[in-house]
Amino acid sequence: MNLAITKTELLSLLEKYGLSPNKKLGQNFLVDENVVRKIILFSQTEGKEVIEIGAGPGTLTVYLAKTAQKVVAVEIDKKILNVLKDVCQNLPNVQIVNSDFLELNVKNLTNGNKVYVVGNLPYYVTSQILFKLFEERECIEKFTIMVQKEVAQRLLAKPGTKEYGNLTVAMNFYCEIEDYFYVSKNVFYPKPEVDSAVLRARFKVEEPNVDEKKFFKIVHACFSTRRKTILNALSNQLDIAKDELKKIILMAGLDENLRAEDLSLDDYIRLYQCFEEEFFKS
Repeated sequence: MNLAITKTELLSLLEKYGLSPNKKLGQNFLVDENVVRKIILFSQTEGKEVIEIGAGPGTLTVYLAKTAQKVVAVEIDKKILNVLKDVCQNLPNVQIVNSDFLELNVKNLTNGNKVYVVGNLPYYVTSQILFKLFEERECIEKFTIMVQKEVAQRLLAKPGTKEYGNLTVAMNFYCEIEDYFYVSKNVFYPKPEVDSAVLRARFKVEEPNVDEKKFFKIVHACFSTRRKTILNALSNQLDIAKDELKKIILMAGLDENLRAEDLSLDDYIRLYQCFEEEFFKS
């Protein structure tokens, strides 16, 4: 078990402990060694301190431990923990933490250094985990995540496309996406219904100079009713007269008939700055 976990070995381990993948936790385990190797190389974690989200049976953990300085393997499922401990028993640089990543203080898991995060994210909590990473960015340098292809397309979306949304703007606000690749659903057990994607991102050294809470209040207001123009969407969400909103939108160099998905990050920043000048300082 010191090289990789094949599908046969995984099934054997699950049988040994009387387990099966937990659908409620979105467990789909990687069983293709070539894809695992590709993810590890892609993650650029050599010599780094790594936090792995959702270690599961240790498919990625084993490889991460071979190159990383330290791996903190976080796993919420107490049942699969026995398999993870079995697989990692001879890996002294692996620390296993049985917890929900969303409830962890990432800083407490580090030695004061910025860490790399790697994880195969369950679909049902992907957005929550991403926003958790954003919140903990002071102690995270890079992260490599596997998500459903649909989510990756939202993160990579360009303005003017249907995939472009709140999550896209937030990703662009905090991060620089460095690279990505797609992964077939056929390399998982059990096989999911859709393909996945692996995406690597680095947190920006300098973020936009805005009040985050106020900035995202504007962004969320614009996206609250996607089919409406930004003028109507903002009017519905903010207690500001339409004539005043028209003035602000014009000051930002935007057309009041644009929709939320038409605005780039820079557009939203200019819109925020105009709100700041007219309202937020009062």
